[in-house]
Amino acid sequence: MAAPGQDAPKLDPAMFCGDIDIRIAADGTWFHEGGPIGRKNLVKLFASVLKRDDEGDYWLVTPVERARIRVDDAPFVAVELQATGTGRDQRLTFRTNIDAEVTADRDHPLTFRPRPGGEPAPYLSLGGGLSALAIRAVYYELVALSVVEKRDGEDQFGVWSAGEFFSFGAAPGEAD
Repeated sequence: MAAPGQDAPKLDPAMFCGDIDIRIAADGTWFHEGGPIGRKNLVKLFASVLKRDDEGDYWLVTPVERARIRVDDAPFVAVELQATGTGRDQRLTFRTNIDAEVTADRDHPLTFRPRPGGEPAPYLSLGGGLSALAIRAVYYELVALSVVEKRDGEDQFGVWSAGEFFSFGAAPGEAD
């Protein structure tokens, strides 16, 4: 299954049909008119047409219409991590809540950024401006796999995947 959001087309203003009452909560739960969407296949269908524009708005886009939805944090969550190999040859493959499998690499970077509440968290880029927030258990797995590498004269704490080093920030003892 390809990651959601890849090859996102430009959004045609003529297709706009308004905002709809769909919200994706910070835990990845999709809601319609206040109630959770319990059918995973329906969530996967909506996810397959989810796009993000340059202003940061999220849209469900079909060939004939588009509607804006609300997203509390990231639209997806990374619920599982599989690590293969070691060191620079390590590959970190994440499974999302819609069963997409994405390997952290140059095209799908892993970054740390503040969540809406302010605490830093790992996010995996899925392409097309979409991302997945790593759940706490996956975050702990990433920490367990982390190493310290010298980058630009500074010790950085992070992980290797697909030949790329993804820094979480300054190594402990290096920050002021």
